[in-house]
Amino acid sequence: MSYKTVAELNKNSYAALKDSLKLTNPMQAPKLTKIVVSCGFGSVKDKNKIALIADRLARITGQKPAVRVTKKAIATFKTRQGDPIGYQITLRGKRMTEFLDRLINIALPRTKDFRGLSRDSVDAMGNYTMGVKEHTIFAETADEDLKDVFGFAITIVTTSNNKKATLAFLEHIGMPLKKEGEGERK
Repeated sequence: MSYKTVAELNKNSYAALKDSLKLTNPMQAPKLTKIVVSCGFGSVKDKNKIALIADRLARITGQKPAVRVTKKAIATFKTRQGDPIGYQITLRGKRMTEFLDRLINIALPRTKDFRGLSRDSVDAMGNYTMGVKEHTIFAETADEDLKDVFGFAITIVTTSNNKKATLAFLEHIGMPLKKEGEGERK
């Protein structure tokens, strides 16, 4: 990605998308708001593995993860209220664009049998969510400890309010999406 800041990325989106989305005002153009990285470790009781997950997420994103706890006790899952069940990191500004750049240009091409991201992962509010099965696709993690591989979710939050505008914006910033009609669900 050749953009230096989020402001440049958002500013250039209007010029690139005004014809295809029929935009009449620069304020209508979709903008990148934040990226949320979340990883659940659920019922893992091993403190070392939980610390390893926190360390790897901090290396990948450049920011310390926040612990998420259960809201209420559920006996079936053997959890009590207040038990830690995952980590979440919200990236904004420069860290967000650096993470997105590394995701698009380094991590996704390293994914095994990568053929593009699904176009069906856009929700009703214009946010794109994707799952990463192995954290080792990021260059910041050491490849020698492959026994503790975990996955996490990445949500790209935009100001767009429909699927068409979100997909056009993601293509504009360089996300490797599958071509229309290629491998989509019916």
